[in-house]
Amino acid sequence: MGQDNSFINIDEISMPRRQFVKGLAMGGALLGMGLSPSRLLAAGSFSTPQPTLRGTNFNLNIAPQTVNFTGRSRIATAVNGHVPGPILRWREGDRVSLKVSNSLAESSSIHWHGMILPSGMDGVPDISFGGISPGKSFHYQFDVKQSGTYWYHSHSGFQEQTGLYGALIIDPAEPEPFSFDREYVVMLSDWSDEDPTQIYAKLKKMSGYYNFAERTTGDLARDIKNKGLARTWSERRMWNKMRMSDRDLSDVTGYTYTFLMNGKTPADGWVGQFKRGEKIRLRIINGSAMSFFDLRIPGLTMKIVAADGQNIEPVSVDEFRIGVAETYDVIVEPKADRAYAIFAQALDRTGYARGTLTPDPSLSAEIPDFDPYPLLSHQDMGMEMGKMAGMKGMKSAEGKMDKMPMRGRAGQGSNAPVIHAATEFGPQVDARAETPQYRLDDPGVGLRNNGRRVLTYADLRSLYPTADPREPEREIQLHLTGNMARYMWSINGIKYADAEPLRFKHGERLRITLVNDTMMNHPMHLHGMWSDLETGDGLHIPRKHTVIVQPGAKISYLVTADALGGWAYHCHLLYHMLGMFRKVIVS
Repeated sequence: MGQDNSFINIDEISMPRRQFVKGLAMGGALLGMGLSPSRLLAAGSFSTPQPTLRGTNFNLNIAPQTVNFTGRSRIATAVNGHVPGPILRWREGDRVSLKVSNSLAESSSIHWHGMILPSGMDGVPDISFGGISPGKSFHYQFDVKQSGTYWYHSHSGFQEQTGLYGALIIDPAEPEPFSFDREYVVMLSDWSDEDPTQIYAKLKKMSGYYNFAERTTGDLARDIKNKGLARTWSERRMWNKMRMSDRDLSDVTGYTYTFLMNGKTPADGWVGQFKRGEKIRLRIINGSAMSFFDLRIPGLTMKIVAADGQNIEPVSVDEFRIGVAETYDVIVEPKADRAYAIFAQALDRTGYARGTLTPDPSLSAEIPDFDPYPLLSHQDMGMEMGKMAGMKGMKSAEGKMDKMPMRGRAGQGSNAPVIHAATEFGPQVDARAETPQYRLDDPGVGLRNNGRRVLTYADLRSLYPTADPREPEREIQLHLTGNMARYMWSINGIKYADAEPLRFKHGERLRITLVNDTMMNHPMHLHGMWSDLETGDGLHIPRKHTVIVQPGAKISYLVTADALGGWAYHCHLLYHMLGMFRKVIVS
C-alpha cells in the first residue's frame, strides 16, 4: 500500500462518498427515514490488535503510520506503529520509566491522563515541560501511586485526533473488592480522514458545518400539526431570539467521523470471547477527540464498579453516557451461549462504535436501532416550561428570557449565587445562565425517560471513606462560556491566551463550581489532582479526573491542592481546548 502524505480535501469528496462515510453519515436525517445502524456500516478498517506492554521500563516511538479506516489511505500519528497505541500495563507501587522518542516532523508529547505524578512528568508542553522536539526523546519517570483504568494521549496540537492515544491499565497492590474471570479493554474513539486543522477551520467559518440535523420546513409542518401554530411559533421565536438551536449536540459528527472500538470500524467490529457464566470485566475508555457515547449491551445488565479508575459502590444499569476522557469499569455475566452487541451510539445519533461479546466467533449479534434524535429542552437552558415561579431562565446576550423555575437540586455543592463577571459581556459570549441547575440525577439529553436504567452522577458513591474530609476554605466559580456562531470558547469570557493563571495554595482544600453558560456538554479535566465530586454524601465522595458539566447546569467538586507546580485545566473537547483552558499554579 503506497504512502499518502496528503489529507482529504472536502472538495474532493464525491456525493456517493458523502452518503457512505463514517459508521453513519448524516445520521439525523437517515433516522427520519427509518434506517437502522445495521444497514449503514462503514468500510472495513486497517487495524492490527494493540499489543500489551508490561513491566517498569518502556520504549515508545511516536511516528507517522499509514492507516485505512474508510477505504482511503491516510497518515495517522501512531505509537509503536499502532492506532490506538499499545496498552500499557503498570502495577501500583512500582516506579516506571518511559523513553518516548519523537519521529515526527513536529514537536510532540504524551500526557498520562488521570495520573497523580510530579508536574514535570505530566507531559503538557509549555506548562509542565517543553515538549519533545523532532528527532529527540524524553524520559518520563515516576512512582505509580494508584490503580485502575486510565489512558494516555498527546497534548500537542491536534495529534490526539490523528491517533496518538492508548489505554493505561494499573493493577492494584492489594486484591480488588470484586471478582471476575476475564477482562477486556474497550477503547472508543473517533477518526476523520480530514486534517484536523481543516476541521477546525471549517468550524470557525460555520459552526454547524457538520450538523445535518438542523430543523427543516418538514419539521415545521410536523410541529404545527402536533403542537399548533401558536406554540410552534413561540418555541421557534425563543430559539431564534437566543441565536441557538435545539439540535446543537455535537460540533463534529458522523458526517466526517468513523467511530472506532479498539481501532475497529462498525463494519468489522471488535470481538471478545467468553464462556457462559463467566464474569467479564470491561474497562471502557472514551479516547475520542470530540464524541460522547451512550453505551449499552442489550440483554446484559452492566454492574459499574469503578469510575475514572476509582472503585465505587457497585451500581447496576442498562446504559450509561461516557464523556470524552472518562473511564468506567463494568462487569457483565452472560448466562446464554449467544452473542451480545456492545453498542456505543454517538450522543447526536450520527454514528456508532460496536463490538461483540460471544462464546463463538462465528456468532453475530443484532445491532440495535438508534434512539430518536435528541432535542435540547428548556431544562438544558436551566429552566422548565409551563411553570411560572418567578425565577429567571437563560438570558441571551440580546435580552432576558421568560421567567422559569429551577429544577430540584440533587446533592450538595455550592450555595453561592451565580455571578456573571464583566468579562462575560461582549461578542465573545452569546448566552449566560441565570439559574443553572445542579442536576446530578439527570442522565442528560437523549437519555431521559427512555425506559432503561441509565447511570447518573448521583449514583456514584466511593467504596472508601473520603480521603480529605475537610470543609473547603474557599470557592472558585468558573463559567464555561462561548459564542457558538463564531466558534469561540472561553472561561469567564476570557480565552486562554489572554487569561491569568488560577492560583491554588499548597495544601488547601477548595471548592470549584463550574457553571455551564452554553448549550453543549463540557468534559472538564484538572491535571495532577483529584476532583472530589459533591453528591450530598460527604463521607463517600467519588473521585474523578474528568467531570461532565451539562448544558445550562452547574456542578461542584472539592480539590486538595497537594501537587506543587504548574498544571493544565481544560475542556477535553479538542476543538474547544484552545480557548476553554487555564493554567493552574500550586505554590
